[in-house]
Amino acid sequence: MPLPKGIAHVEELKVEGKRVFVRVDLNVPLTKDRKVADDSRITAVLPTIKHLIEREARIILGSHLGRPDGQVKPELSLEPVAARLAELLGTEVVLADEPVGDGARKVVGDLREGQVAMLENLRFAPGEEANDDGFARQLASYCDVYINDAFGTAHRAHASTVGMVKHCAEKGAGFVMAKEIEILSRLLGEVDRPYLAVVGGAKVSDKIEVLDALLERVDGLAVGGAMANTFLTAQGKNLGKSKVEADKLPIARNFLRKASEKGVTVHLPIDVVIASGLDAEETRAVSVDAVPADMMALDIGPATVEAYRAAVGRARTIFWNGPMGVFEKPKFAAGTFAIAKAMADNRLALTVVGGGDSAAAVVKAGVADRVTHVSTGGGASLEFIQGLELPGITALAKG
Repeated sequence: MPLPKGIAHVEELKVEGKRVFVRVDLNVPLTKDRKVADDSRITAVLPTIKHLIEREARIILGSHLGRPDGQVKPELSLEPVAARLAELLGTEVVLADEPVGDGARKVVGDLREGQVAMLENLRFAPGEEANDDGFARQLASYCDVYINDAFGTAHRAHASTVGMVKHCAEKGAGFVMAKEIEILSRLLGEVDRPYLAVVGGAKVSDKIEVLDALLERVDGLAVGGAMANTFLTAQGKNLGKSKVEADKLPIARNFLRKASEKGVTVHLPIDVVIASGLDAEETRAVSVDAVPADMMALDIGPATVEAYRAAVGRARTIFWNGPMGVFEKPKFAAGTFAIAKAMADNRLALTVVGGGDSAAAVVKAGVADRVTHVSTGGGASLEFIQGLELPGITALAKG
C-alpha cells in the first residue's frame, strides 16, 4: 500500500550530499546508571539511518527524551542514546551539547557525507513543545531535506514534527513512519472478519473515544484491565476494593447499550485474579460475582483467559491496545502474556499491537516476530485507528 497522496518516501528523495534532518523517536527507558534499558526504538530507526548513510547524506537526528518541560536536565541528556546508536551502527554519532545554537550549528556544519550527528534533547528548549516558529526555523536552517521517522510523536504538533516542516523544501517519511501508515491504514479499510479489538488499561475515560470509534468497525471487543471493572460495575457487579470509575458508569452503560444495538459482542471478564493490594503475597481467582469486599481485581482470571483466547483464535483481524491486568507486577501479568501468545498463535489473522504496555508484553513474551505489526506509537496508533488526522503525517504532504 503506497503512502497517502503527496507524501514522499525517503527512497524517492534526493539526499546524496545533502543535510538531512531525521525526526526519530528515541524516547527510551534508561537504567539508574544511565544506560539504555530497552533499545527497540533505536533498532527500529536503523534502516532509515543506514539507508541515508549508504546514500552519503549528512544526517542530523532530532529526538526528545522524557519530560524536561523546556529545561536543561542533565539526567535526560541523549548521551547514552547516542552511545548505544553508535554501537549499533558501528560508526561515530556526534552529539551536540544543545538542540539549537552555536554548538549545534558547528556540529552540523562539520558533518561530512555519510556521517551522523544528533542534537541534544529537543525538549530542553521550550520552543519544541510550544511549536514556536523561531525555534522551528532554527531547526530547519540545519537541513536541506526533512524526514519524519517518529510515528510515536506524529500526534503532537511540535516544532520538530510540524513547525519546521513548512520551512523545508524537501520532506518525506522514513521506513518506520511508512510501515506504520501502511499497516494501520489497513485497519481503516476493508478487513477480513471477524475483526476483534482487545482493549485494556486503567480508565474508561482514557479509551472511550477509541472504543466508540472501534464500535463502528469491529465485530467484537474484549475488555480487560481496570477499565473492565467499571463495565462490570455498570452491569451491577460488586468488585470490592477494585479500581472503578464511579463517575463513568453512565458512559459504560451507554456504551454497552450501543454495542448491543450494533450487534457487536463485548467480552467482559467472567473471573478475575484478586488480592488485598498490589504487593500482596496471596492471590486467587474468583468469579466476578464473588469478589470479597476487601479485595481488588488485578488481572483477568483463567476462565476469562480461555474465553479471550478462543475469541482471538476465531478472529481474522485483531487490534490490541492495553494490558489485561497490573502488568508491571509479575503476579498480575499472566492475562496480558496470554493475549500476546494467543495473537502470535493465530497465523491466519492480521495482528496489530498498538504500542505501550501491549508492545512491551509481546516483546517480553518473546512473540514480537510472530505478530504482523507492533506499533512504535501508543497514543499515535490509537488516534490513527480512530481515523483522526495526525499533525506529523499531515505536515509531510506536499502543499
